[in-house]
Amino acid sequence: MEKEQNQNLDNNSSEENDLEQTQKESNLENKDENQIEEKSSDEKILELEDKIARTFAEMENQRRRFEKEKEEAYEYGGFSFAKEALNLIDNLERSKKILENDTSLKDTDALKKTLEHFEIINKDLMSIFSKNNIKPVESLNQKLNPNFHQAMLEIEDDSKEPGTIVQEIQKGFVIKDRLLRPALVGVSKKTLNKDKKDNKNNENLEKK
Repeated sequence: MEKEQNQNLDNNSSEENDLEQTQKESNLENKDENQIEEKSSDEKILELEDKIARTFAEMENQRRRFEKEKEEAYEYGGFSFAKEALNLIDNLERSKKILENDTSLKDTDALKKTLEHFEIINKDLMSIFSKNNIKPVESLNQKLNPNFHQAMLEIEDDSKEPGTIVQEIQKGFVIKDRLLRPALVGVSKKTLNKDKKDNKNNENLEKK
């Protein structure tokens, strides 16, 4: 009888130990789950913070782009119009040359008055351009600058340094610091001596 009671006590004690162990394991699992949940929350917060930071950075970039585009539109909004308007000056210059070369009008009062009117119109146009920051490119007697000049031909001239602009074929213009169109020019080069010229001509004849 006493043995049975002891055995029952041992069984009860064992069951209690098993129950305690199960509870401990359960508590540990719950603790781990809570830690996982906390870690996930922290990660989510970090992700949100990163997204917000990226969004603000993108908004700032867009604002800067908008400001730059607005500034360029204000500064150079008339770029295309100004470029087209240069045709007026070109046409005036062509018309002037045609009249000057017309032998039937040479030394007539009609030609003089017409050219005077052309000159007045040209000055008015240049004045309007200047008020809108459109200015001609300096060319004659300047060194060739590929940023503003386009060489169309070479002219023998020993009085100038090679590469000096000695002829302006078509005026170039800038609007503020931006090129509207380059000046078309002729630049100087050293004169070939007679012997070199003859040799070059002979070579050309032989090639033919």
